Amino acid sequence: MPARSELDPLTMTDEMEAIDEATQYRRKIDHSLARFSAAHDEMLAEEDKRRERMARLTARPAALFEQTRTALQRVVAPTGIQRAIKAEELEEEETSEESAPQTRLQEKKQRHNERAMRIGRITIIVLAILVFIGTGVAWGAVNWFDAKFTQVSALDENSADIQNAEAQANDENFLMVGSDSRDGATAEEGVGTADSNPGARSDTVMVAHVPADRKRVVVVSFPRDLEIDRPDCNRWDPAKSVTTDEVVSGEKIAKLNTAYAVGGPQCVTKVIQKITGLRINHFVGIDFNGFKDMVDAVHGVTISNEQPIDDEVLGKVLLQTGNVTISGDQALNYVRARHVKGDPTSDYGRIKRQQSFIGALLKKVMSSDVVLDPAKLSDFITAFAKATFGDNLGVQQMMTLAQSMRGVDPSKINFMTVPTTGTANKRGNEVLVESKTDSLFDALRDNTPLPGEKAVGPSTTAADAGNTTKTGSGRAGTSTSG
Repeated sequence: MPARSELDPLTMTDEMEAIDEATQYRRKIDHSLARFSAAHDEMLAEEDKRRERMARLTARPAALFEQTRTALQRVVAPTGIQRAIKAEELEEEETSEESAPQTRLQEKKQRHNERAMRIGRITIIVLAILVFIGTGVAWGAVNWFDAKFTQVSALDENSADIQNAEAQANDENFLMVGSDSRDGATAEEGVGTADSNPGARSDTVMVAHVPADRKRVVVVSFPRDLEIDRPDCNRWDPAKSVTTDEVVSGEKIAKLNTAYAVGGPQCVTKVIQKITGLRINHFVGIDFNGFKDMVDAVHGVTISNEQPIDDEVLGKVLLQTGNVTISGDQALNYVRARHVKGDPTSDYGRIKRQQSFIGALLKKVMSSDVVLDPAKLSDFITAFAKATFGDNLGVQQMMTLAQSMRGVDPSKINFMTVPTTGTANKRGNEVLVESKTDSLFDALRDNTPLPGEKAVGPSTTAADAGNTTKTGSGRAGTSTSG
């Protein structure tokens, strides 16, 4: 026998005696499994650290990774081993029937068990790597889409106009403004050009309020001709999407849409915070020039159209009634029309269509038809990013709004119009009913029942109970549920 120091450990038994090649091969497999196990444990540790870092940026991919990893550990590997063992047991039974030596069966069973264990471990490692790569791609995609959003300066979360700020600490308030800037529009699109329609106006102003408990969503619209006290504002350059150093003096009596025309996002945010007392923490501006691309990205949106829409300016917008799926071009005119024949409410009729369309669009985007279709979802986010600009705006913020509206009971999604007198004054402006306006926004800030909600009957929604609309006007305090 050679000296002990000269012997290969793989060729030795516990009694330090040389062993056969089969045992050496089996021990090499044992060492390989040990290395795989060590590599697997190291990878899991690294993945845990990576998951903690990623969780701060996006919770959903991290949750997906954890669920998949747990499922692999508890289901995939044991299932693979069990199948291998079952196959071995069947083979063992067949061999026993042939009167094979018992020792040979035991050795063969041990080899199959080792092989099954090796397959299970390798399967876990490979699939864990694939899941890790997948979550990394999702995280990268979120950052890629976020980079496409045009960021502007709009928010002032420390404004003195914010009331009861502590109660609003975890609320989400999205100020959504539709800009009719023609910058970048072509003659073929039929919306006019920057030369024929210079500047930018905001014919659509809404606040989507999502309280901290996420138990309801209230969307309040403001008429474009609402009479306001406009403060001093820095001038807005819509072509460059920037606020300049030039200060435009305020006006005691002005229309709401002039706030955006003069001072852009910052000015309209000031005005809305002063009226509502809400802490606006998200600003979303949408250029209607790219609005139709969002609709086309999800292959149209189905709306419920009560009567034909024949506009004196835009023409025959939509003549079909009932549930109708409209394309991007139709949707653009649907939300813009304000001179519809037979509709004396003008801007209030348009507000109602805008609210119903937003609800229909969110429903379509959050449906399985879009969410489970990577191409449609990617096209929509790309189109949305191209057509929007904002402050504290990104994929996660918009998903917060969409998911909140999707998860809430439809009876708790209220689309409302800020309470007005319902009749334009001599200056052609709509005037707030201050007492009702204060009651509405007190309820939103304090997360208390909406005006009239305590008197809700079994078949009446909270929004309907608070409806103060004058007969036939469709204007003051109009409310509809989702």
